Amino acid sequence: MATIVVGVDGSAGSAAALTFALAEARLRKARVKAVTAWTLSYVAAPIGMMAPIDEALIPELQENARAVAQAAVAEAIGSSTDVQVEIEVREGSAAQVLVDAAQGADLLVVGTRGHGGFAGLLLGSVSQQTAHHAPCPVVIVPHPKVKP
Repeated sequence: MATIVVGVDGSAGSAAALTFALAEARLRKARVKAVTAWTLSYVAAPIGMMAPIDEALIPELQENARAVAQAAVAEAIGSSTDVQVEIEVREGSAAQVLVDAAQGADLLVVGTRGHGGFAGLLLGSVSQQTAHHAPCPVVIVPHPKVKP
């Protein structure tokens, strides 16, 4: 069965990418792998040192990332059961996690802009990196327009 990997981070851009991936999966009779990346953020301490990270936070970070992905998938799918969706949560930079998850996939779908970065950019760093490094075709779904 064909596989479509889609990046999900809870943003409007990733919601548009997930909607596109689900529609494409219906056309191709494919399954969707919704991938969410998480990473530890470091806090600068005085004199340029990094503050230690409490390792006990890791399961909570993973669970929060999974909850974001599950909520996004539930909203996008609704009560439909016509597409098989697998949620995958991985630690690492979003671009690298998506490129790795796309190994063996038929298509990788990302939004133009997700959370973070600089809002004025036409392409986000993740969409740009996946376009350059993915092992399969990439669809970059435009950010949804806000209607007046």
